[in-house]
Amino acid sequence: MFEFGRDLKRLFGVDTSAPAKAAAHRDGLTGGDTSLLELLDLRLLVNEARAADVAAGRIGCKDRGHRLLEAAVVWRELARRSGDPAALRKGAAQAEAAAKVFEAERRVEELAAARCEQATLAVLGADLFGDEGLHAAAGATLALARTAPGQRCAMVEALLAGLEGRVALGADDLDRALAAVQAFEAPLAKLATGRRVKGGACRLLLADLRAARIELLLTCAARLKDRTLTEVAQDEAKVAAAALDPDFEPLAWSRLKSLYGTALVQLGELDGEVGCVADGVEALAAALEPLSADHSPMDWARAQTALGAGLQAMGEATTSERCFERAVTCYDRASHILKTQPALALRAVAANNRALSLARCAELTADLAVLDAAEMAFKAELAAAPGARDPAAWAVTQMNLARLYEARVEITGQDDGRLDRAAVALACAFDVFAELGLRSLTDLAAQGLQRVKQAHAA
Repeated sequence: MFEFGRDLKRLFGVDTSAPAKAAAHRDGLTGGDTSLLELLDLRLLVNEARAADVAAGRIGCKDRGHRLLEAAVVWRELARRSGDPAALRKGAAQAEAAAKVFEAERRVEELAAARCEQATLAVLGADLFGDEGLHAAAGATLALARTAPGQRCAMVEALLAGLEGRVALGADDLDRALAAVQAFEAPLAKLATGRRVKGGACRLLLADLRAARIELLLTCAARLKDRTLTEVAQDEAKVAAAALDPDFEPLAWSRLKSLYGTALVQLGELDGEVGCVADGVEALAAALEPLSADHSPMDWARAQTALGAGLQAMGEATTSERCFERAVTCYDRASHILKTQPALALRAVAANNRALSLARCAELTADLAVLDAAEMAFKAELAAAPGARDPAAWAVTQMNLARLYEARVEITGQDDGRLDRAAVALACAFDVFAELGLRSLTDLAAQGLQRVKQAHAA
């Protein structure tokens, strides 16, 4: 294991000949170099997080604040890859402890770094679990860090731009979201110029911020049906992915490659070009190549969900039931990972799209048995997992069972009471999500209720 750690450091140019006292406090494989975290699988990452905690808690530890901040970064990476709320809470606790140490020592720039980490963890929590109340906490923390000097201020501005974009999209304010996209440019340019020579960790930070901007661009373009914005997102994703090496930065490269594929699919849908959609599906499949479910379960599940969405678009463009069947397979693979953390917002998206793909398969093949099988599976899941035990998972299943009810009515043109059942299921899901404060899932349930209302009127 220790030889493996030295090999990693040598590959990335980390100085392994430094004096022993300079590295004495560093435990684990990476020696505090966060650019190496992407090469660790989930099991090794868990060990790395524990080692970082040991290093931060050791009696006589020098620069305890920095060690706590390093531990927070590792726990955040673990939470991002696993979707584990316990890892997220642990990272937040370590970042808060680091901020207190830096504040007591009056180290302004380090304090800003700790607050940036706190905000990043809050935004990650909102992304994973749909709790948009965390956006307010992230905004308040970043406001405190805004006065930091130099490059740290640029990072704060970039994080604030991303946060503003997310809040604007949640409020459906596209003008505000586009202004946030524009606000990304100056801090990204400053970070790229000021940190160009400082190694892998800064390169990965830039890649992550660029991916956030591209996601924001793609969402705005999809809602506005804007071809120009989609092309901009495609070009930026292509350039950003080309700057990374999938052998040494597999997760960041895969995320950007997936965004590039999504942009191509979106462009093909806007232009009605099947070839462009096919190119996008090919890019989405390529994004899965450096990933595995053991290395990063959440990245793998996201990439499978994105590929499923691309195959759905291909199915709509070609009316091919085979594409929809392959999309269902992708969503099943993602759901196998996501079912261990049922409150994840991504699980609702994957399950909803799976139901839509099944419905289109049934429609194209005129085989209602497909819907019958899916309906029975959802009902069995509801019976096996009562709502009191896991209300979020129960509500997600109710929402997707309702979507199958809607699909049968759409295919047969006859309502045998299923629209009423769909409305009841969606109303229950809406109440649960609202009570849990899961705004994005509450919006999905509300949209479903609106669809059922329109179907009744029709």
